[in-house]
Amino acid sequence: MLGADRHPHDSCCVSARVERPEGEIRIHTAFSGYCFLRLISHAPLLNVEQREALLHLTKHHDQTPGYVGFANLPNQVHRKSVKKGFEFTLMVVGESGLGKSTLINSLFLTDLYPERVIPGAAEKIERTVQIEASTVEIEERGVKLRLTVVDTPGYGDAINSQDCFSTIISYIDDQFERYLHDESGLNRRHIVDNRVHCCFYFISPLGHGLKPLDVQFMKAIHNKVNVVPVIAKADTLTLRERERLKRRILDEIDEHGIKIYHLPDAESDEDEDFKEQTRILKASIPFAVVGSNQQIEAKGKKVRGRLYPWGVVEVENPEHNDFLKLRTMLITHMQDLQEVTQDLHYENFRSERLKRGGRLSSHGYVLPLSPAYVPVCQLALLHLPHLKQLSVMTCHRVQ
Repeated sequence: MLGADRHPHDSCCVSARVERPEGEIRIHTAFSGYCFLRLISHAPLLNVEQREALLHLTKHHDQTPGYVGFANLPNQVHRKSVKKGFEFTLMVVGESGLGKSTLINSLFLTDLYPERVIPGAAEKIERTVQIEASTVEIEERGVKLRLTVVDTPGYGDAINSQDCFSTIISYIDDQFERYLHDESGLNRRHIVDNRVHCCFYFISPLGHGLKPLDVQFMKAIHNKVNVVPVIAKADTLTLRERERLKRRILDEIDEHGIKIYHLPDAESDEDEDFKEQTRILKASIPFAVVGSNQQIEAKGKKVRGRLYPWGVVEVENPEHNDFLKLRTMLITHMQDLQEVTQDLHYENFRSERLKRGGRLSSHGYVLPLSPAYVPVCQLALLHLPHLKQLSVMTCHRVQ
C-alpha cells in the first residue's frame, strides 16, 4: 500500500492502494488534479509494473465524469473542428489515357465524371488545357469533408506542349490570390479554402523515366504545391521493371532538383505500427498504382480489379500495386499537406505579393492592390502630400 499526505492547498485527501492479486495490478485512489502530481512523486517506491499502471491511470484521468481541467482543451478543439468540417483540394495532372479519372473514382468510391466526353485525335491537335473542378461532400462517422478534385484535361495532348502548363500555374496562383483577398477583407469568419493542397502527377509507365515535359512541369510547380509522383497503370510492368522504374524516377528527381512532398518522420512517442507504416510509405514513393471501378469475382469473393486472360489484378491488394499505400498516405497525412500548404507555399506567395506591392493577374500583369490589401505604411505614403498641404494650411490659419 502506498499513501500520500494531504496537501494544504488540496480539496481532497489522496490515498492510493496498490494490489496485485494473481499478477493483476489494481490501483484504488481518490484524487484531485494536483494530488496526482504528488502521488507520482512517490513513484520510486513502486516497481516498474506498478509505476506503468499508475501513469496509465493519470493519462486517462481526464476521462472521469465531471473532470474539469486543461486536459479537456483538445476535446474542445476536436468538437469545434468536427462541427466546422474540413476542406481539401486535390489536383490530378498527367497525359490523357493514364487512368487519372479512374483512379480518383477508385479512391473515393464515387463517379466524379459521369458525363465526360473523350475527344478524338483531330480535336486534340489544337486543344488547350482546361481546368475542371468537381466538389463533393463526404461524411464518415459524423466528420464532414468538402473534397474538391481539380482535373486538367488536355495536358500534354497538343503537338506543341511547351506552354501547356501555364493554365495550371495560373489556376494555382489565382486560388492563392483569392484566399489572400478573403483573408485581408473585413469578414474573415467564413473563408472558403480552395487552395490546392496536393497534386498527383501521373507518370507514364511506358517510358524509361521522366519525360522533358514531366521535368519542366514539376520544376514549375514544386514551390507552389505538394507534388506526389504516381506511376500510372502499374499492371503493365513486371515487379522488377516497376522497381527499376521507381529508382530511375527518384534519381532523375534528385538530378533536376525537383522538390516532391516528403512524408514527415514519425515522432518518438508514436507506436511502432505507425512508425513502420511511415517507413513503408516513404519507401513506396513514387506510388505505382492501378485503378478500376469494376467488381470482379476472384477466389470466391468480389473485389475491385482488372480481369486479364492470365488472372486478376486486385486494386486493393498491396502485393499487386501501391493503391492502398497511396490512399493511406493521403488520409493519414491530409492535415500535414494542409499545414505545408499554409506555412510554406502560401506564405511564400504572400511574401512575394507584399514585396511587389501588388498582385499578379492571371495574364501575368502586376496590378495595384485594393485598399484592403495595402498596408498602413503604404497608405500613409500615398496621403503624405495631402497631409503636408494640410499642415501648411493649418500653420497659416494659426498665424
